[in-house]
Amino acid sequence: MTDRYARQIVLPEVGPSGQARLAAARVLVVGAGGLGCPVLHYLAAAGIGRLIVVDPDRVEESNLHRQPLYTMADIGARKVEAARAALLRLNPDIAVEALAQRLTPGNATALVAAADIVVDAADSLAATYVLSDACLQQHTPLISASAVGLAGYVGGFCAGAPSYRAVFPEMPARAASCSSAGVLGSVVGLLGSLQAQFVLQWLLDIE
Repeated sequence: MTDRYARQIVLPEVGPSGQARLAAARVLVVGAGGLGCPVLHYLAAAGIGRLIVVDPDRVEESNLHRQPLYTMADIGARKVEAARAALLRLNPDIAVEALAQRLTPGNATALVAAADIVVDAADSLAATYVLSDACLQQHTPLISASAVGLAGYVGGFCAGAPSYRAVFPEMPARAASCSSAGVLGSVVGLLGSLQAQFVLQWLLDIE
């Protein structure tokens, strides 16, 4: 074992057995944008063995203020491919599967089945409901977040907790988006970091 994980292995809540658990974990991250970038960065740095990244979009210049995995050189590239390259530069010992596709009711079940825990970083209510339904069916934990303006939320759903649909039975007819209402980059960075923390705590069985 290298010194890469020394500062977290020394934690009594982690230790060598916890690090091995992280190395064996499979995490599905839907969305490689403002929330997904910090989630992916911290999970890769922590040594999550396999990251499955789903996002259909390409990098745009307007993304760069809140999506620090990308640089000017990535503009026009598939987000999942640029993210994979950045994550493997950070930690070449992990596996990153890049899927340039949109989450749909048709592919959600198979995507969730490939993971131990799911991160909803799509910042799309439609995606949240689709993921919640698939996670509820498969008893897979879902860590969801959303941010707009100067506020947002992070929550854990399914796998013993209520599903997102149980808490919010009906999707609102209209909802503000980052493009329409704006967002501060540090806000999504904070919430995405909290999502990563939720994932690590669940995988390490930290109460």
